[in-house]
Amino acid sequence: MSRFPLLLLSAVLSLAACSAQETPRPASPVQPQPGHADLGSLRVHYNLLPTLAMNEAVARSYGVNREADRALLVVALRQLSNGEELPAGGSVQATATDLSGQRQQVLLREVRTGPYTDLIGVLDAHPRDQLRLELQVAAPTAQGTVRFARNF
Repeated sequence: MSRFPLLLLSAVLSLAACSAQETPRPASPVQPQPGHADLGSLRVHYNLLPTLAMNEAVARSYGVNREADRALLVVALRQLSNGEELPAGGSVQATATDLSGQRQQVLLREVRTGPYTDLIGVLDAHPRDQLRLELQVAAPTAQGTVRFARNF
């Protein structure tokens, strides 16, 4: 007789623990994050990728070493005019912050691609890191801040 209340209590607690769970859902794809932001008529394109994701030829043309714990930041400024993106000049200061709050300034340098000039910089990025980037943009036609995050 003394076992029955103990078994009943155990069964009730087990059911209570199960019933509060959310029904499993199938995995759904994550929407891609935008790779640009508009500051008035100035469009700021940006991307952050592991240097190992680049092929050798691209890395060589950028003058970047492919390394496991490094990422490449690419920023391109374009002037919007009648639905077209034209080359635009300006400066960008970039800061990356990881989940522990460690900040690193990203030194950007210019790279010419045809009529366009892009800005690139290499920074530390470790596996399972999430980096939050802040770009301070100053151009003759606009200025502002662009923020984005990437997971590694």
